[in-house]
Amino acid sequence: MSPQPSAHVVRLGVLGHGVVGSAFVSLVTQQADDILARSGVRLEVTKVCVRDTNKKHVLPKGATLVSDPQELVKSSDVDLVVELMGGIDPASELIFAALKNHKPVVTANKALLARHGAELFSAADLSGTDLLFEAAVCGGIPLIRPLRESLRGEPITRIMGIVNGTTNFILTKMSELGADYQDALAQAQQLGFAEADPTADVQGHDAAAKIAIIASIAFGSTVRAADVYSEGITKITAADITIARKFGYAVKLLGVAELDTASSKLSVRVHPALVPLNNPLAAVRESFNAVVVDGRASGSLMFYGRGAGGEPTASAVLGDVIDAAINLRKGTHAPLGTFTDAKLLPISEIHCEYMIGLEVADKPGVLHAVTGVFARNSVSIRAAEQDGIGSDARLVFLTHDAKEASVQSCLAEFKSLDVVKHVGALLRVVAG
Repeated sequence: MSPQPSAHVVRLGVLGHGVVGSAFVSLVTQQADDILARSGVRLEVTKVCVRDTNKKHVLPKGATLVSDPQELVKSSDVDLVVELMGGIDPASELIFAALKNHKPVVTANKALLARHGAELFSAADLSGTDLLFEAAVCGGIPLIRPLRESLRGEPITRIMGIVNGTTNFILTKMSELGADYQDALAQAQQLGFAEADPTADVQGHDAAAKIAIIASIAFGSTVRAADVYSEGITKITAADITIARKFGYAVKLLGVAELDTASSKLSVRVHPALVPLNNPLAAVRESFNAVVVDGRASGSLMFYGRGAGGEPTASAVLGDVIDAAINLRKGTHAPLGTFTDAKLLPISEIHCEYMIGLEVADKPGVLHAVTGVFARNSVSIRAAEQDGIGSDARLVFLTHDAKEASVQSCLAEFKSLDVVKHVGALLRVVAG
């Protein structure tokens, strides 16, 4: 297929040529003719910025390596900037510079958007230039664009999902193989699903950044990662998962953003949760991601797929690049709209059911002491089960709907009781 006239060419500058960057450049090269046929735009990678230009990089014909990212952003040979270098600085400065010069930007940088999204969105709209970021959340799963476009008029009430593949892989191995946390983590690292330092994943920080971006777009409110209550999976045991299944639940690390109708505030949080076994999220295994969007008009919509990896993420980046390239040639852009300051509901104010596990002494009066704590804090017990016998006994309670602050008061009292040897993980139940 012969090239279209040069007026239809959009020249790309790519910041970063790692796992995602190299996959993106390769995909552009492979799909160039199909993209031209379907969109009327020919994409050409003209510059790629890397730290070390002496290292071997496979680039398409005509593309050059540069080591100075400012050179790439300011270059007259670059019409559209693709930011895949990650981090906050200098990525933030580079994106602002590109937007100021009316160059569209496509990024996969969730950490940057979760911290400075409001300022970047404002800069993009002020310059009348596209800032697209589908790949910043859930890799190759189309989620941001449906929220920005298809569901723009939908009164969304809740979004919740598995947005971190590392933790879902670990919890899958703990659930299906009975592995303890450390063994499951080691397997995830061995297979490349977890970093050598897995802190951002297992402590919930990665998921917090993603749910902050999702909440901002879905509810039109500025939510930053620092606003998100975040709790990881390091305290979860195989015994917790087993007893949860007896009660009819799977354990998943969820990102949740929901509108509290009583207060009109947003609750945005990340924590391990009990998901009913008949809920589609309970069946999401290994490193896959899934997000459920609940709306008053549309009902529940589920988005599922690979949430990470070079090729899936590159696919999402390329989709954004094509849209931005078409808009660039038409002299238009996709506005992000106006964002209000989010009114956030503190975690202490949420209501749900809870599962609480207590390691207790083998002596008379234990159950009376424990249930007395629940009663004093107005927390009603829905179900209880003893796990183990004798000195290894553990009491597990499932509560009725209760206020978080009341349940936390119970935990504080349990820690002061002589008959309670250890307070296990607190697991919140999500409604089916």
